[in-house]
Amino acid sequence: MSHETQIRVDHTGIAVESIEATEPVLFALGCRKLIEESVEGRFRWAQYDFGRDASRLELIAPEQPDTFLTGYLDDHGPGLHHVTLEVADIDTVVDAVETHGLDTVEYRRYDDWTEVFMPPSNPTGVLFQLFEYHESYDEERPAPEKLYVDGERLGPHDGERPE
Repeated sequence: MSHETQIRVDHTGIAVESIEATEPVLFALGCRKLIEESVEGRFRWAQYDFGRDASRLELIAPEQPDTFLTGYLDDHGPGLHHVTLEVADIDTVVDAVETHGLDTVEYRRYDDWTEVFMPPSNPTGVLFQLFEYHESYDEERPAPEKLYVDGERLGPHDGERPE
């Protein structure tokens, strides 16, 4: 199964013990900080880019002693955690991935986004997060140029799919 769904790299996630202790490395590389948020007090993430329309990096750090992230850091130490691919239509991409015999796990639909993971047991050895932003994602968040690559999400706009 092939598809024509738009996909792009949204960000590369790096697991760290502390965002505050690590972000000076990104600043030395010329990054600017875009956003930082806590997820239910379990972990904190912050995103950085190299300027408008540029690649983004994400630092993720645990906020509690017993989370998926503390386990990951205990087993692997700091480093590459995941690559997030923004997709315009997650269900089409999941169908294509599974048709090619690859696994997906933890499909979750939230009010503002839908996500699913391709575990690192795939031939690349990389944990891929497939992520579809919903229209409501940018409500009560920073400006779109800080949220999305190129300042705009992929996918349907005004109820229609792009050509």
